[in-house]
Amino acid sequence: MTSMISQTLNLRARGVLLDIEGTTSSISFVHDVMFPYVRQHLDSFLDEHFQRADVMAASEQIARDAGHSGLSQWAASADSPAEQLIVTEVHRLMDGDVKATGLKALQGLIWENGFRDGSLRAHVYPDVIPQIRLWREAGCDVRIYSSGSIATQKLFFAHLDGLGDCLQLFSGHYDTTIGSKKESASYQRVAADWGLAANEIVFVSDIAAELTAAQAAGLKAIGSVRPGNTPLPDTLEVPRIDTFAALIIAK
Repeated sequence: MTSMISQTLNLRARGVLLDIEGTTSSISFVHDVMFPYVRQHLDSFLDEHFQRADVMAASEQIARDAGHSGLSQWAASADSPAEQLIVTEVHRLMDGDVKATGLKALQGLIWENGFRDGSLRAHVYPDVIPQIRLWREAGCDVRIYSSGSIATQKLFFAHLDGLGDCLQLFSGHYDTTIGSKKESASYQRVAADWGLAANEIVFVSDIAAELTAAQAAGLKAIGSVRPGNTPLPDTLEVPRIDTFAALIIAK
C-alpha cells in the first residue's frame, strides 16, 4: 500500500526528534559541501593538530572502530605512521559512507574549523526553523538524533546560512554513542533519557530503516520527502511530509 504525502498532519506529542541529512538539510549540502571539505582539509588538519587531545581521542576511536586495541598497536602491527593510517582509514570509511563514531568525531573537529572561520555555513530548508519555533511555542521539546557527532550537530545549528545561531531551539542532541539509528533499542534509550514515553515522541527521517526502528520502539514515525532523497518504499506504513509546515504538533 502506498503512503501518500500528507497535506497537513495534526499530531499530539510532547517531543519532536529530528534527523538532519534529508530532513532538515539537503543531502546535496552534506555530500557536495561538507564531505568534500573534510577530504580537502584532512591532511593539513592532521599535520597541524594530530597531537591535540581531542584529535588523538577521535583517532583512537577510529583505531578501535577498525578492530584494533588502540592507535599505537595498529601502527606497530602495520609498520606505518599512525597519522597516515588515520588518513587512509578516513577516506575508506567516507568512500563507503560508513557511520562510524570515530570518523564522525574527527569530521566534526575539521568542520569546526570551517564553521568558526566562516568558510562553512550550514543549510536548512526554509520551512524548518519557522516550524520548529511554532512547535516550541506549542509546548513541544525539540531534539536532534543524527549519525553526525553531537559536537557537529551543535556547530551546524549555531552557524546557519542567513539565520545565524539557532542552537537554542534544541533541548538535546543524540548521536551514535546512544546506539545505531537503525536499531529500535536506540530509540528506547533516547526516550528514557528524554523522560518521555515513546508514543509521546514524533520522529522525522528520510531513511526507511530508521523509521521502521523508531516505529518498532513506539515512536510516531514520519517520513521526510525532500528533493534528492532516496524514495521511501511503498510498503513502509508511515505518514510522509515534504515540508515541516505540514506537521502541526500540539501537546
